[in-house]
Amino acid sequence: MQLSPPLTDSDSEPAVPAWSAVGAMTMCVALLIAAEFMPVSLLTPIARDLRATPGMAGQAIAVSGLFAVATSLLIPAASRRFDRRQVLIALTWAMLASLVLIAMAPSFAVLMLARALLGITIGGFWALSTATVMRLVPSEMVPKALGLMYTGNAVAAALAAPMGSYFGAIIGWRATFWTLVPLVLANLLWQAASLPSMPPDTKTSPVSVLGLLKRRHVALAMAGAMLSFGGAFTSYTYFRPFLETYTQVSVPQMSMLLLGLGLAGFAGTYGATMLLGRHLYALLRWLPLALGLVTLLLLGLGHHLWGVALALVAWGALNAAIPVAWSTWLTRGVRDAPESGGGLMVAAIQLSIMSGAALGGLLLDHLSITATLMGGAALLAMACLLVGNGRSLQAQER
Repeated sequence: MQLSPPLTDSDSEPAVPAWSAVGAMTMCVALLIAAEFMPVSLLTPIARDLRATPGMAGQAIAVSGLFAVATSLLIPAASRRFDRRQVLIALTWAMLASLVLIAMAPSFAVLMLARALLGITIGGFWALSTATVMRLVPSEMVPKALGLMYTGNAVAAALAAPMGSYFGAIIGWRATFWTLVPLVLANLLWQAASLPSMPPDTKTSPVSVLGLLKRRHVALAMAGAMLSFGGAFTSYTYFRPFLETYTQVSVPQMSMLLLGLGLAGFAGTYGATMLLGRHLYALLRWLPLALGLVTLLLLGLGHHLWGVALALVAWGALNAAIPVAWSTWLTRGVRDAPESGGGLMVAAIQLSIMSGAALGGLLLDHLSITATLMGGAALLAMACLLVGNGRSLQAQER
């Protein structure tokens, strides 16, 4: 069943928005984020059951990021000849297969294979998501549609780890992953019913993912995005040791603080969506600076629980607004090649997340948690300086 009319090459921007299709993509995003980050709270039982060390189990999380980077760079070219509707549905089937493999994994090797398959879905879906949204709604509604999609991201980011921990203690880690399977099946049915046919655009010349870097404004934008995301994850990855050693919270208090941080993402996503139409470049400039200042504020308020709680709420809201802003930039900065631009952006974000986490760990091991948060703030300040007034990120008339 297909409720929405097909999009042809000459009708790449629909007159009527396909909000049901955007909703299906939002649900898929939430499930992807949940599947990616749920193991964070289940590392110990997974390691014990599969006879692996906690460090080895942690690598199962990292491997999905590595495959996401590779897929995001390759999928725009690999999928160019296929209907985007079929590609997105196929990627969702891959997510389903990965969840079943994780839940049934008899060994650590099978778990790694399943996580690699999940990484392919993450990289492919995110790389094509912005270009797909541009074909589902009229251009003036794209920021609103992207904001809706990132609401799914905020929901999963806020709830995946605490729900994983809760259900893992009650029904076990394997059954916890099984609970996602019927949700993915429901999402597949929703996608089949709502996603319109989106044939390949044969009227425009393909642009390679890495070839986009030859455009000065794209290269600068990728640098700005990497500094923004890298700075955020230099700090975010190590909030737990900060809260344990600096604020000295209990485990229940930490759970509530991190949940508050995640829930604040709803406000950040909504606020960014409302402002993007007229203030995109201002947001790209000032969001990372504000996030850096709040990161430093955490250090100043670090010994006061309620001060830290308020700062974490602000941090979560600002952090959630950044990906919405950069996704909207894609619709303007690389409008002629949104799929290749999406692949490049996903690769840049995944690489910056891994690099930021590595930098934060080095600063923590060799200096202190204070150095880690200051390092993250410094990268965020550099992002603000690089973006400037935004003129260097705007595509020149071609």
